[in-house]
Amino acid sequence: MSAADTIFALSSGQPPAAIGVIRISGPQASGVLRVLSGSVPHERRASLAKLTDPASGELLDTALILWFPGPGSASGEDLAEIHCHGGRAVIRALETALENMDGLRRAEPGEFTRRAFTHGRMDLAEAEGLSDLLFAETELQRRSAVQAAGGALSRKVEDWQNTILRLSAMVEAELDFSDEDDVTPAQLSVVQSAAAKLATEMKNMLDRPRAEKLREGVRVVLGGPPNSGKSTLLNALVEREAAIVSPIAGTTRDVIEVPIAIKGIPFLFIDTAGVRDEGAEEIERIGIDRARQQFDTADLILWLGPEGEGPKAPNLVEIASRQDHAEYQPKSSGVLSVSPVAGAGMDALVTLLVDRAKDIVPRGDEVSVNKRQADHLAEAQVSLHQISEVQDYLIIAEQLRLARAALDVLTGRASTEDMLDTLFGEFCIGK
Repeated sequence: MSAADTIFALSSGQPPAAIGVIRISGPQASGVLRVLSGSVPHERRASLAKLTDPASGELLDTALILWFPGPGSASGEDLAEIHCHGGRAVIRALETALENMDGLRRAEPGEFTRRAFTHGRMDLAEAEGLSDLLFAETELQRRSAVQAAGGALSRKVEDWQNTILRLSAMVEAELDFSDEDDVTPAQLSVVQSAAAKLATEMKNMLDRPRAEKLREGVRVVLGGPPNSGKSTLLNALVEREAAIVSPIAGTTRDVIEVPIAIKGIPFLFIDTAGVRDEGAEEIERIGIDRARQQFDTADLILWLGPEGEGPKAPNLVEIASRQDHAEYQPKSSGVLSVSPVAGAGMDALVTLLVDRAKDIVPRGDEVSVNKRQADHLAEAQVSLHQISEVQDYLIIAEQLRLARAALDVLTGRASTEDMLDTLFGEFCIGK
């Protein structure tokens, strides 16, 4: 595989569909259009053409063709698109004709986006935003991903980098033209103040919820002893029979995960085995151990067991379930009481979950960072914060350099091939 190859892939949804879009990117893109249609259309203008198989001369389809010369294309290199009929046979025939041409090959997952990154059409933060946009299923996910893909984080990082460069220039001027023993207090104060302001801005962004939470969903674990109504409550929350409900203790022996969006917020509801210290046989004990592991990774724990007997965690919410059951046990005043079967209290529970989730997931109108970005942003933040503690211009210059380097890795200006392979490998083929 070479970056100089000409690649092609179906970029629209899987057939059958009304229209199929096949993208071709690389040095032979215009030649492909000429071979298939006999000509290359005016750039950025759709043209109707009959496409024929260069090997047999057989008519393949009548389609729209478009030509985008590089570097002003989506991939940053010569790019062509074929908008054909979206039937399986049509798509297969066109792909076969392309595959049989010398110098053309099928694209790897994410290869179009990787070429856009390589040619400077987007940076790594924008590429990650695009990946999130492709996986977005809720309105909140879409809004957040549109911001990232549109360069909101990249622009903020660029502002920080420009400020750091100005500070570096001031420090270098002091090193070049001032006596080492004659530190200018006023100039030093300006540099330290500006660095502290940047460090605070970065810390504020780091304190926001991570972007991954929007893709993974808020983890809500239902816990309690056997027959406390966990599975019944899960089914009521997701509005389908996701878990088996039975009066037999230990029916749920493994972890059951159900993703769902509520009011535009992604949740992952997790039903667990009933937790008890005695009477469990070997398989059930394994399920109980897994339940306790889920408590450790939960964003919220809905505890349906006796009050005060759940995990000692600040994110635990006491729930008095089975309100209409003969063995119902009320809890303290203020604890939410629900009946999943009758529906009593369910609206209040959903409202509670949505309100709690708003503090766990990023807001759609603010820039958030994922774990990879946060790690490098934290490196830059620490370097800038340390500047306020030193008086030596040489040390300050080095801390500024480290901050710039960390931000360069965040945006992909300094990235390893392994990391890029992992990131772009998560994209679908044709993107």
